[in-house]
Amino acid sequence: MGHSVLVAMSGGVDSSVAACLLQEQGYEVLGSHMNLVHLDGVEHGCCGPSARADAAEVARIAGFAFEIADMSAEFEWSVIADFFAEHEAGRTPNPCARCNGEIKFGAFLRRADELGIDFVATGHYAVNVRDASGAWHLRRGADRAKDQTYMLHMLGQRELSRSLFPVGGMPKAETRAHAERFGLPVASKPDSQELCFAPAGDAGAFVRAHAASMIAPGGTVVDPDGTVLAEHDGTFAFTVGQRRGLGVAAGVPVYVAEIDPAANRVVVGPEELLARRGLEADRASWTSGEPPAGPFEADVRIRYKGDDAPAVIEPTDGGRTFNVTFRFPQRAVAPGQSAVIYRGDDLLGGGRILRSVR
Repeated sequence: MGHSVLVAMSGGVDSSVAACLLQEQGYEVLGSHMNLVHLDGVEHGCCGPSARADAAEVARIAGFAFEIADMSAEFEWSVIADFFAEHEAGRTPNPCARCNGEIKFGAFLRRADELGIDFVATGHYAVNVRDASGAWHLRRGADRAKDQTYMLHMLGQRELSRSLFPVGGMPKAETRAHAERFGLPVASKPDSQELCFAPAGDAGAFVRAHAASMIAPGGTVVDPDGTVLAEHDGTFAFTVGQRRGLGVAAGVPVYVAEIDPAANRVVVGPEELLARRGLEADRASWTSGEPPAGPFEADVRIRYKGDDAPAVIEPTDGGRTFNVTFRFPQRAVAPGQSAVIYRGDDLLGGGRILRSVR
């Protein structure tokens, strides 16, 4: 085929099979394990010592070239810094989506350009297709339970034209079957669910260890009337919709409804307090490069494993922001998370939830 591809290899089964399939199809493969954080000897998700060793072993078995690319500086200022800034603003950050946009399809694509490599590839469950007019579309993965398009909503025409998703069109079971066929030691390796920069996935402990200025003792947890129910040492430990770990003995279930970092206050209340009729989003991106003429109807997803909700979307500020009005009120719209827009299986775009609308 004559094409070269830089494959992001996390050490998991999906990216390992992606690399092997591409080599089998005739691509010249360079496997690349991104070193994103410096926690020597500590296991931390997709970029710890064992993950790095697994990726290198797959490359050795398959017989393609392999590198370790240090992208820790880019990760620090684009993902970690944003993670802290979002918490300081009282929002719940989405570092995995941020990493996909800034690192895996940002810095990693620039790495491919530096090396003169044609494409980049990942093990994401997503499908990109080109229509008769030459425009690229991003569609949900064939395995709806594993679909990862929510985390890829920031990809545009340039990224899609240079990206390959070899496992996107198959169910997870088939991916594992390919791993067995290739004789890969990661064939039965479980999926990583942790934040790669927070050992054991404890985001709160990471903030306490690396952003001491955000620790604010004397914060209050209050009910909707302002009655103090408990104290806390930082709003970063809470997210809208949270029920457990509130330190509140109310006798009935209560949920985080509002986070006010300026007042160091968290408002909790009954589940009905979580209902929202809409949201405002910024950091908007559109797969086609520009939003559909609005207002327009589509489905909106407000959390990675959530359901699609029918809504009316109105692009604003030249498409850099947008407003969403749900057909039916939605529960726990968390500022900082992503609002991702679909029409059928096609992803249209998305953005960061800036605030919810009652």
